[in-house]
Amino acid sequence: MQRTIMEWPSLRRYGTAPKTELKLQLKDEQWVLIADLFSWNPPTRKGGRPPVPPRSCLEGILWVLRTGARWKDLPKSFPSYVTCWRRLRDWSAAGIFQKAWARLLHKLDGLGGVNWEEALADGTFSPAKKGGPASARPSAAREPRS
Repeated sequence: MQRTIMEWPSLRRYGTAPKTELKLQLKDEQWVLIADLFSWNPPTRKGGRPPVPPRSCLEGILWVLRTGARWKDLPKSFPSYVTCWRRLRDWSAAGIFQKAWARLLHKLDGLGGVNWEEALADGTFSPAKKGGPASARPSAAREPRS
């Protein structure tokens, strides 16, 4: 039995990109406040791969942080997951996220959007990756058996 190409199912429906437009994480007003922190040189005529604009990378980073998804699950509407991860690494090392957060928080505080009476930080849910302090006694269940 021979099959024609018209009988085979279309592979277009198996794509991983979302079918709807993704909602941006940053508003334009927020981006204007922090845009100068994220340096970017527009493409030149020298050739090579043009650099990806920083806002699209930042949107991809925020999407991963908000959804908790893996980097490889980044939708196709964002730049490559490797590019976004690399920018996150570089911007974190340069302290750019700290500066951007401070600017946005200062603006929100100026608008009266921060209630400092209720601000708190809780890290009790985060595990100690290298274990507890060396001076802490191990639990009875972990003590070596004789």
